[in-house]
Amino acid sequence: MKSKVKNSLHHVVIVGGGAGGLELATKLGDSLGRKGQAVITLIDQSKTHVWKPLLHEIAAGSMNPERHELVYLAQAHWHHFIFRLGSMDSLDRSKREISISPHFDEDGLEVIPRRTLCYDTLIIAVGSTTNDFGVKGASEYSIALDTQDQAERFHRRLHNALLRAQTQGAALQAGQLEVVIVGAGATGVELSAELHNTTRELAAYGLDKIDADRDIKISLIEASNRVLPALPPNLSDSVALELRKLDVHLYTGERVTEVTNEGIHTHTGKFIPSALVVWAAGIKAPDFLREIDGLESNHINQLVVSRTLQTSLDPNIFAFGDCAACPRINGQPGESVPPRAQAAHQQASMLVKTVKNRVAGKTDLPEYTYLDYGSLVNLGRYTTVGNLMGSISGGSLFIEGLIARLMYQSLYKMHLMALHGFWSTALQTLARLITQRTESRVKLH
Repeated sequence: MKSKVKNSLHHVVIVGGGAGGLELATKLGDSLGRKGQAVITLIDQSKTHVWKPLLHEIAAGSMNPERHELVYLAQAHWHHFIFRLGSMDSLDRSKREISISPHFDEDGLEVIPRRTLCYDTLIIAVGSTTNDFGVKGASEYSIALDTQDQAERFHRRLHNALLRAQTQGAALQAGQLEVVIVGAGATGVELSAELHNTTRELAAYGLDKIDADRDIKISLIEASNRVLPALPPNLSDSVALELRKLDVHLYTGERVTEVTNEGIHTHTGKFIPSALVVWAAGIKAPDFLREIDGLESNHINQLVVSRTLQTSLDPNIFAFGDCAACPRINGQPGESVPPRAQAAHQQASMLVKTVKNRVAGKTDLPEYTYLDYGSLVNLGRYTTVGNLMGSISGGSLFIEGLIARLMYQSLYKMHLMALHGFWSTALQTLARLITQRTESRVKLH
C-alpha cells in the first residue's frame, strides 16, 4: 500500500517516537502543522511512549507504566501531526520513499499491511539498542531494557521468581533469586539500587518465607575498572560507595564471556549463578541502518551526519540522537557527540529551526554544538548524585542528596512540558501526588 501526501505541502517524516523524535513532532505540529504550512508524520513501532530513562523503574516495579504512558494517536490529534504505527525497514533515496513493515497483533495476525511513504525531509530518530557484542548466550538468556515491553517482561520474571520461591517446598537453588546486571553505566547502576528497594518491598507483601537480606542478591558486572566509566571518577566513587552500602556485589574489571540459563561466566573464570540476567552494557544503533540504501554508517550502525545533522551523502535525510554520529567540536579529534538524552533534546530543538528554514526555502541551516550540562544518577529512595558543568556551574560541581534528586526529577518534568506545556504538566504532577497516597509503592503483579 502506498501513501502519499495529497497536496503540495512539504512532507516531513520523522522515524522514531522516542524523547527527541516525539518532542520534534510535537513542536513542528504545533507550528507548521497547525498553520497548514507542512505535513508532519511520526512513525513508531509502539502505540505508546514512555520516557526511556524510566524503564529501569518499570523493570524494578517501582513505577506503574500505565500512569506514565503517552498514546501517540492522542498526542498527534492534540498537536496537529500524523501518527503511523510501524517500523521503517528500507529506504529508496532516488524516490524519496521509505518502506514501513507490516504490523502484527499478539496472535501473529497481520493488522496493518506493508506501506510506503514519500517524504521531502526525512528525519531518523530511532535511538539505540543494547549491544551484546556477540557474547555467547547473551541474546537467549538475558533481557535488555531498550523498550517498555522488555522492562515489563523482566518485572514479570522477577515477580514470578519471588512467588515461586515463596511456594516451593524445596530449598532455594543457587542463583534462583540473584539478579545479575551486566554493565555498570547509568541504567545498570540505577536498576541495581531500585531493585534493592523494590525486592524488599515485594517480599514484605506476604512473602514471609523469603528473607530479603539473605535470599535476594544483586550483582553488577562491569568490564572497566570502575562503575560509571563514562562519568567523572569522583561521581563513580561516590556511587560505588552507596551501592556497597546496599550490599550490591560489584565486579569491576570483569568481562562477560558467556551467558547460560544458570548464570554468567567471565574472562577471569568466575561463574555467578543467576536466573535473572539483565544486559545493560554498550549500545548500538538498530541494525537496519547499516549502510541503508548506501548511507554512510559507523561500526555501531550510527548514521554519519554533519553538524547540520544532515547525513553525509543525502542532504534531504537527517539523523539525530543515539542513532547519529555527529562530530563534537568541543571534544577530542574525531570524537562524536555522546549518546545522551540531553544531546537528543538539544538536537531536536535545533531541528525545529532547521525544518522551518527548509519549508521556507532557505538554504542556510543551523549547526549543532553539544553543550554538556553534567550528569545525574538516581539511586532510587537512597540518594541521587551528579555533577553540573558548563553554563550552570561555571566549571564542574559535584552535587548529591536532595538538590541532586530535585534536579533529576526536573529533567522528566522538562520532557513532559515539551510535550504537554506547563499547566498540563503541573496538573498531572499534582494529581499523581494526591493519588499515590492510596497506592502501593511497588507494582504487585
